[in-house]
Amino acid sequence: MKAEQTALAAPDVVLVRYGELALKKGNRVVFERALMRNIKQAVLPLSPVTIERHYGRILVVPERRTNRVAERVAEVFGIKTVSPAWRVAKDPEAMLPVAQRLLDEALEQHAGSSPITFRVRVKRSDKRFPIRSSDFERWLADRILPGPERVRVKLDNPELTLGVEIRDEGCYLFLRRIAGPGGLPVGTLGRGLCLLSGGIDSPVAAWMTMKRGCHMGYLSFHSKPYIGEGLVKKVTDLVRALCRWQATSQLYVAPFAEVQTTIRDTAPESYRTVLYRRMMQRIGTRLSLAQGYQALVTGECLGQVASQTLENLTLIGAASDLPVLRLLLTYDKEEVIAVARRIGTFDLSIVPEPDCCTVFQPRRPVIRGKLEACLAAEARMDVDGLVQRALDGIEVRTIEHAE
Repeated sequence: MKAEQTALAAPDVVLVRYGELALKKGNRVVFERALMRNIKQAVLPLSPVTIERHYGRILVVPERRTNRVAERVAEVFGIKTVSPAWRVAKDPEAMLPVAQRLLDEALEQHAGSSPITFRVRVKRSDKRFPIRSSDFERWLADRILPGPERVRVKLDNPELTLGVEIRDEGCYLFLRRIAGPGGLPVGTLGRGLCLLSGGIDSPVAAWMTMKRGCHMGYLSFHSKPYIGEGLVKKVTDLVRALCRWQATSQLYVAPFAEVQTTIRDTAPESYRTVLYRRMMQRIGTRLSLAQGYQALVTGECLGQVASQTLENLTLIGAASDLPVLRLLLTYDKEEVIAVARRIGTFDLSIVPEPDCCTVFQPRRPVIRGKLEACLAAEARMDVDGLVQRALDGIEVRTIEHAE
């Protein structure tokens, strides 16, 4: 016999599950606390929250907008899944009306004429609860299920699952599991500076580095008057899109025209792009050392363009004293585009705005450059002065996530 229905309020908590963090053993608490900080920062524009850390779970208690908070939490690196949930007493009779109403409301929204497939799934980590998980699944299903014309029980991959977690600190009922991005909490593995071009690749490389726990800053180069202000707006929009996963970011825009005109006037034409990129590495390295970044991040992909042969990548990386993280080195373009679409940067990246590497492009760029040729060309320039003037002219912008 069905339990009497009662009005069901909105979910009151967000149940957060993490994956890789559980493997951190002695350092696990450090990662959990970082995850809690990142969650709080991510949801700040939506609602004040209380965050509780329990074994294997983090509980977010918003003052309002629980469903929207859950969706935002699901964009925080380090999280496996998220569920907006109802917290109830650890008493079968107290769970019954909530479970009944959850199922009834889900059936009201089911548009199909055929029965929906359904199961109850109980996870009982509090072994003091007197009913075993499998027995409680059957007990609850027997009491809330309508006739077979509306619901068909299916244990494997059902369309609808009523989840019940019975834990030491409380009991939670939910219907939704929102997939998170996985990875590690941003800020737990240091700080990286991404050389952001405005193309498709570098934003994806930044996203992938954040996913491995690095806090990202961004350095872009602007060649006034040879390119317009549209590039600055474009890279600003890209950084703002990436702030979905890191709520606040620094964008540094460095002047680069003097570097390029000097290279144009003093270096072999075929070496221009390689020399541009060596100077970018130097400027990025000096900025990183001043601002506390520990590595440079680029969107370079092996063989994609002439400057990305093994020989040329070696020449470019040699200009930096920092590690150069090339997250996309073995990706093909379609793989990169797929990620860019998923994270929301693709449409911004394809806005037609020239970047500084299009300025004074060589007609026939060198494919397998030589270090001796680079050093000889750079000996004819005031390399230190060019780097310092670019650093002195940097414009710094603080970019925040826009809700």
